[in-house]
Formats: sequence, structure tokens, C-alpha cells
Amino acid sequence: MVKRTTGLLTTVILSLVILAACGGSAEPEPTALPPTATPVAVATATAASDEAAAAPDTASTVQTFVIVPEESSAAYIVSEEFFEGALAKLGINAGKAQVIGRTQAIEGQLQIDPGNPAALLGDNRFMVNMTTLETDQSRRDEWIRDDGPNFNRFPEAIFVATALDGLPDTITPGAEIAFQMSGDLTVHEVTQPVTFDVVATLDGNTLTGTASASDLLMSDFGIEPPSFLNTLTVADPFAIEVEITARAE
Repeated sequence: MVKRTTGLLTTVILSLVILAACGGSAEPEPTALPPTATPVAVATATAASDEAAAAPDTASTVQTFVIVPEESSAAYIVSEEFFEGALAKLGINAGKAQVIGRTQAIEGQLQIDPGNPAALLGDNRFMVNMTTLETDQSRRDEWIRDDGPNFNRFPEAIFVATALDGLPDTITPGAEIAFQMSGDLTVHEVTQPVTFDVVATLDGNTLTGTASASDLLMSDFGIEPPSFLNTLTVADPFAIEVEITARAE
């Protein structure tokens, strides 16, 4: 009986040893898989890569040209008619005359890409200090500053460019080009759309040119054309002429 029990015990122990060596019936530990990107993350990364590849590299070609006031000017042009009485009062000949008020107090900038000049970039604006305009008559200049348009109260005329039209596909250095610059002109705190005819030349880092706009009306900007009994009248239409020299920063 003892021998039989010992044999049975030996068989059981041997079986347990074999099961332990083979891993028994215990379930194997799960193997950790390497982390993978989610489909959303993969799609986002791919889209960003595609956009970066498709985006044009304009940073190296865009140039900012800043106006040099000492080499630039802005002027208004109006027509006046002096009556006979003006001869005695002011020592001015009677009849019609063209009046030009000019200043060099102009500042601003223009950002362009010579390789794609029609694409107006950045903040392109120009400002003129109206209190510094001078004509051939100091009396007129004082009246414009202190009365009438009262530019001492509204000293800034600001033009913000919004579009360039008629430009070639590329700009040839040293070649004269003609185009139109459209935008918003604010005078006397009144803003009106204005288009300038421009002739300009880009030579190295220097941009030079002239811009003119005609058939503007003072009354459109809230300014009543001056009229003095027995002295003079001023026509409502006026023009603007700008000469600029601007250099790349």
C-alpha cells in the first residue's frame, strides 16, 4: 500500500514539473506593441507637409521701399480767378491762374515683389502733412491752415493703396513702367476712392516715380471752395501730383 501511494505521488510531482517547464495552463503576458500615430495625426502632418511644399517662397523677394522726404514732394493744383478788385487789395493781377501748393513733408512705404509686381503686399500707405503746404502767396497758405479747410485741425492727408493695375509680369531694372494705383484717400477726415496714374522706375534699391490724380472735387472731401466777394473764386476741381524717391530697407 505504501509503495502504491509513493508511486502515485511520484507521478503527480513529475507531471507538475513537466507542466511548469512547458508554461502550464497560465496565459502568456501580452507583448507591448510600439506606439503608432493616430490616423488624424498622420493626416494632419501630411497636410502640413503638403502646404509647406506648395507655399511660394516670397520672403526673399518681397521688398519694402520707404519714401525719402528730402527727395520727394506732394502738391495740390487748383484754379483761381481773381477779380479786378484784387489788384488793389493784394497786388495780384486779375484773371484766371493755376495755383500749386507743395510740400516735402511726405512719408510712407510701398511693399512689392519685383517677380510678381501686381500682388500688392503689406501695409502700403502715404501721409502728407497739410500744414506745410506752400504756394506763391503766404496769405493764402495762412488762410488754408487757419480758416477754410483749417488744416491745422485736420493736418494729415492719408492714402492707402489697395490695388495695382497695368503692371507687367516682372519688373526690368532701370526700365520705366506705367500703371495705376487705386486706393482710399482721406482728407479733412473724409475718405474717397482715388486712382493715381503712375510712372516709375526701379533701379537697384531705389524706386523713383511720379503719381497724379485729377478731376477730384474739394466738396467731395467736405471742403467748400473758397469764394471772396470782389476778390477771387476758387474752382471745385483739383488735382494731386506726387514725386517720390523711395529706397529699399
